[in-house]
Amino acid sequence: MNKRRSGHFGCHRTPRRAAGFTLVELLVTMVVIAIVTGAAIPVFRDFTIRRAIAAQVSDFSGMVRLARSEALKRGRTVTLCRTADSSAAAPTCTDGPDWSSGWLIHQGGTVIRVQPGYSNSGGIEASSGSSIDFLSNGVARGVNGSFTFRPKVATSDPAWTELTRQLCISASGVTRPC
Repeated sequence: MNKRRSGHFGCHRTPRRAAGFTLVELLVTMVVIAIVTGAAIPVFRDFTIRRAIAAQVSDFSGMVRLARSEALKRGRTVTLCRTADSSAAAPTCTDGPDWSSGWLIHQGGTVIRVQPGYSNSGGIEASSGSSIDFLSNGVARGVNGSFTFRPKVATSDPAWTELTRQLCISASGVTRPC
């Protein structure tokens, strides 16, 4: 019984296959990635717009709460109003329903806070009035309606109305989604 000492006891070696992908495998992978990306882009766009609008609504609600609390704290009427130029040295209140250029909170001649308009906004529109006065007891005067926050997308886009949000402000100064 003489065995060979080659280490290969009757095993046949198969040729090694080259490592890597075939052209067909690469093309199939690229097609799958293109389909998934094509489906994900509109969803991601709507998600980012929804988050931007939610942040704007939340920030504006905070400004309403700040104006109301300042009126209570100071014991005087405090006004939240739209301004045409929030970057002016002395911003002033202006008339009109479009709040997209910014707003300010003031008490008499003292400016408490100035908020510039949002760069990623399609506009903020009040259903009525260009200011809200909070009396010394915290009651809001001049509130009659809501604020509409619009996304920054083309008005012909069907998602435009779907992504629009409204914020209602009660006479007591409480904000809520409409």
